[in-house]
Amino acid sequence: MNLELLRDFALALPGVTEELPFGPDILVFKVMGKVFLLAPLDSADLQFNAKCHPEKADELRSRYPDVKPGYHMNKKHWNTIIVTGSIPGDLLFSWVKDSYDLVVNNLPKKQREELAAGV
Repeated sequence: MNLELLRDFALALPGVTEELPFGPDILVFKVMGKVFLLAPLDSADLQFNAKCHPEKADELRSRYPDVKPGYHMNKKHWNTIIVTGSIPGDLLFSWVKDSYDLVVNNLPKKQREELAAGV
């Protein structure tokens, strides 16, 4: 996986926008205005922050050395994943999708309906 593949995957999800609200070095992906993925543009290895259920976050951190508590994020709900090739790409994409789904599932009903309708 590289940054372009990550970006393409995230932008293909319904209702996703990308922004640079924290300056030119942090790419932020949002759904309906809520952050679900962040990727620094200035790191040597690709890495990204993704939201995660707290129990699953702990499990992933203990199972994969390249999964760390979310850098500059709520460490209970966010992981930082460093992409070194030790974790299969399909698994990385599934974590991005899980993060997206967590955010979507917590949106107000009206926003979820708008998203489903493609508004």
